Amino acid sequence: MIRSMTAFARCDVQGDWGALTCEIRTVNHRYLEPSFRIPDALRELENRFRDQLRTQLRRGKVDVALRFQSTETSSSLQVDESMVHAVNEAARQINRMLDNPADLNALDILRWPGVLISAEQDYSAARKAAESLFADTVAQLQTVREREGERLRPLFEERLNTMAILVADVRALMPELLKAQEETLRKRFEQAKVELAPERIAQEMVMLAQKSDVAEELDRLDAHIQEVTDVFLSDEAIGRKLDFLMQELNREANTLSSKSIDARVTRAAVDLKVLIEQMREQVQNVE
Repeated sequence: MIRSMTAFARCDVQGDWGALTCEIRTVNHRYLEPSFRIPDALRELENRFRDQLRTQLRRGKVDVALRFQSTETSSSLQVDESMVHAVNEAARQINRMLDNPADLNALDILRWPGVLISAEQDYSAARKAAESLFADTVAQLQTVREREGERLRPLFEERLNTMAILVADVRALMPELLKAQEETLRKRFEQAKVELAPERIAQEMVMLAQKSDVAEELDRLDAHIQEVTDVFLSDEAIGRKLDFLMQELNREANTLSSKSIDARVTRAAVDLKVLIEQMREQVQNVE
């Protein structure tokens, strides 16, 4: 199955505890690289989310943003009196050392960390909702990645079909080209008035045929094209394997070009390399 690494998903949920929004964006990356933005009240869920992503995704840069608006508010504010006395005494000591001491008012003391004590709030319901919301968002993301990936399938299939036709055309052309090459060589011997023994001529013909024979390259091109087609049927992550197959296809196309004995074979090799490069660009975005 073709899954794109570029996708976006968003889910929302509300309850008596407040409101949650989860957004996940993914782009192509060689490995799985998740990053999280989670409120402090729900920070303990990060490792759990990270483990869940590893079971669902194989590759891609993943940005997860979880936003939380709580409806719970503290009904009263408590003051740590010992902290207030400590801050006040410290301020007095500093004022005695200053030429122009400033007055310390109540608001200044309240801003000092630890002076105000807020009652610990219960976020268990919100955490449970966040877990379910995250799972729903990941599922939606997978659906989007699969949908985007399936849109790439016709592009791959069209290019693979064209490549198969090019390979078949070159294969059908080779007997004619080799025969023409043999005739050209014989004429050159005759024009140069070179008298060679029949066995020497046969040897030259064999060497020429070996240099011009591209049957092995054509066979490998056919095999790689079929392998790419088969890979698309796999449920596993296929991006890395496709990238390797694109390299192998390109190598055979280059060899075919280097052995070319006719402009038609050269054009076919160039067309193959263009098609392979087009597919390789798309493969970079496949999981």
